[in-house]
Parts: sequence; structure tokens; C-alpha cells
Amino acid sequence: MKKAYEKPVINPVRVGLANKMSGKAYAYSRVRDNIDGVPVEELVEKYGSPLFVFSERKLREQFRRFRRAFETRYPNVEFTWSYKTNYLKAICAILHQEGETAEVVSEFEYEKARRLGIPGNQIVFNGPYKPKEALRTAILEGARINADTFEELSDIEEIAKELGQKVKVGIRINMDTGIQPQWSRFGFNLESGQAEDAVKRIAASEWLELNGLHCHMGTFILEPRAYEVEVRKMVNFAYHIEDNYGFKIEYLDIGGGLPSKNRLKGIYLPPEVAVPDIEEYAERITTALLESLRPGDFPKLIIEAGRAIVDEAGYLITTVYATKRLPNGLKGYILDAGVNILFTAFWYNFKVEIDRPVHGAPEPSVLYGPLCMNIDVINDLEYLPPLPRGTRLILSPVGAYNVTQWMQFIRYRPNVVLIDTEGKVHLIREAENIEDIERRERLPEHLKLV
Repeated sequence: MKKAYEKPVINPVRVGLANKMSGKAYAYSRVRDNIDGVPVEELVEKYGSPLFVFSERKLREQFRRFRRAFETRYPNVEFTWSYKTNYLKAICAILHQEGETAEVVSEFEYEKARRLGIPGNQIVFNGPYKPKEALRTAILEGARINADTFEELSDIEEIAKELGQKVKVGIRINMDTGIQPQWSRFGFNLESGQAEDAVKRIAASEWLELNGLHCHMGTFILEPRAYEVEVRKMVNFAYHIEDNYGFKIEYLDIGGGLPSKNRLKGIYLPPEVAVPDIEEYAERITTALLESLRPGDFPKLIIEAGRAIVDEAGYLITTVYATKRLPNGLKGYILDAGVNILFTAFWYNFKVEIDRPVHGAPEPSVLYGPLCMNIDVINDLEYLPPLPRGTRLILSPVGAYNVTQWMQFIRYRPNVVLIDTEGKVHLIREAENIEDIERRERLPEHLKLV
């Protein structure tokens, strides 16, 4: 159901009397001294800074809200966890406990899911590059494979012949839903007829059977209507396939791309206003589905939500190391966390909170990381009061993509902890050291110095 937004109200900031005789001073309002009841300073004292912190309570609550939004509107839904979003074992295990299957886009992620105990028949295998041996394993273990290219269809067919068994396969399609840029590099294009050519290729093989359609439009999709267009086109194509080629489409995988309450750069409205609620997405998706399906037909609806579930469960604690006045007049703060571990800083302006009340007028500031590179900027404009050295900044939401896209560059990657639903802190990934970095290196004898 579409949410009716009230007219926004702008409250004046109360800064006290604006003259030098006043005893009042501006106090920065975004203060966070704890995460899920655990003091920030206590976390840093035990696990160091920078430090990633995940909230199990928030993660479970967010997933349950998503599940409720869809399952109360459609009777056959499967949530499959997007491993590329965050493949820390503890995070994946929580979502698998909640009932999610696994969605992977590489043999590496496939192996991670299997090592966690997820059987092959609960894995969705996507992605544009699937080595033949990885496909063989997925076929033998009953994984759901969504083919991306004609070459991949040929590989699956060859494996099926070798095994002497017919293999069910889905295909990934791309289409015009009004979203730009269109992700046309993945799968088979619908409008050009390429997707139907893929169907014909499967129909011509005695070893392949088409049973599903997959589409992933893009990332951080802020327009719910795009999913409505996607679903209607997928259903229409599914019935075209069934009527003309005799295949039964058992599932419609609409991918992910749902946004979190993060602030995308270039969008100046707060995320509470700019980002629609999940209920609006669910309403549009399921309404379009139910209106397009034939009576009594309820194919499985698969949703690969990643960022929108985990992002707001993640925080990064970082510490002010130094300050300087920049030539353009802005205040510069050097932090102990940079884009090496916070890769999504290139796309988002995170919420910035400090661990203590700080008095003083806010001024335009730049948050730099510790790297010896000019692009190491966490935030190029944040209004902050004068922060003394040692102040902790808490950045959020950072739960999506940072611990999968981070780099071992110049500095070691830090500890990651999970605060469970009882408030207990668990170390779920240890900070790196020199042994971790050099373990795979080999130094030829003639180059040894000692």
C-alpha cells in the first residue's frame, strides 16, 4: 500500500543567543555513545579502531519486515541471500537461520555457501562467468542455474550429455523498465528477441529444459514502478514461452537492487524521504504479479534482496587522528579508516555520529582516510563542530558491500564484531597481520637478504 507522506516540517536549530556575552553554545545533536547498548569506547578498547560492528537484532528485524511485506501479499515467495553483498559467515548464517536460501555469482561464493551447510538445491547460481567445473558441481548438487550467455547454455548441455541426464535451467533476461543506465550486459535482451532466441536454443536441445526466468535490473532502484514493469514483462514472456514452446515456468526471480536507507550522492533529500519503504515495493510487485497471472497460477517469486536487508545493520567506528585547515578554508579531519575498507564511500554520504557531546559552531569539513592517496575521502562535505583528536565517529549504514569490496591496500583490514540479540559481543573476523598478507608469497632464494 502506498504510504501517504505528510508535509515535511523544518524545525529551527536553537543555538542560544548569538553574541559573545552568552553562556550558551551550540551542541552537536548527532551523538551515539553505544551500539545496541554496548558503549562505543568499550568496543574500541577491546577490538581497536577502526572497527566494523554488526547488529544481529537489526539484521533479523529488517529481514522479518521484508518477509512480512511480501508473504502477506503473495502465497509463494522465496528470499535468497545475495552473498556478494556480505559473505561473512556469521551474517550469512543469521539469514539462513531466518529461512533464506543462498544466491551466489561465483564458484568462490558457491563454496562458501556449501561450507556453511547450505545444500546445492538451496543455492541460486547467477553471474556472467561460471567455469565449466563449477557448473558441473552445481548440476550434480541440484542448484538452480540461471544461464547468462549462449556459451553457458552450450557448456550446460555438454555436461548434461556427459552425465546422461536432462538438466533444468533458467535464463537471465534484461529489459527496458525505464531505469537508466539499462543493465544490458547481463543475460539475454527481451525487446531485441535475443531472449526468445535463448528459449529456442534450449527447445532445440534434448538435454535442456527451461523452468525459470531471472532478471536483475540494476542497483539502488529508487522507483518502485520499475519493478512493476519488470514483473509484468516477465509474466507475459513466461506465458509466451509456455504457450509456444511447451515449457512450464516454475519461478520468476526478480533479482535485487532494492535500496537501503542510505544517502546516495547527488540526492539531497534525506533517505527517510527519498527512499520508499519496502511495503511500497512489495505492494507494486505483488499487485503486478497477481494482476498478470492466470487464475490459479502462482509461480515461485524469488527475491534476492541484499543491501536493503543488511546495510542498516552495519556500523563503522573510526577515530580522529589529526586535523588541519585546508587552503579553501574547510576543516580537514584525518581518520584511521579510509576507502580501502569503506569502498562504498564513493557512492554514499553516510550518517555521521560522534561518541560524545561536542560544543562549538559547526563548520564545513572534509573527512579523509589514512591512505597516501588523494582520492581517500570518506565525506567531502560534512558540517561538524571542532572535534578533538581521539573523537570517535560512527558511520552508518555500512553493512552492505564494504566487507566484500574492501582492499588490503596500505593498511591491514580491521576486526569485525557482531552484537547478538542479548547484547553479547562476538569477534566474527579477526584483524589482519603481516603473516596473513605474506602467507601466499614466495621469495626466490637468490633474492633473500638475510
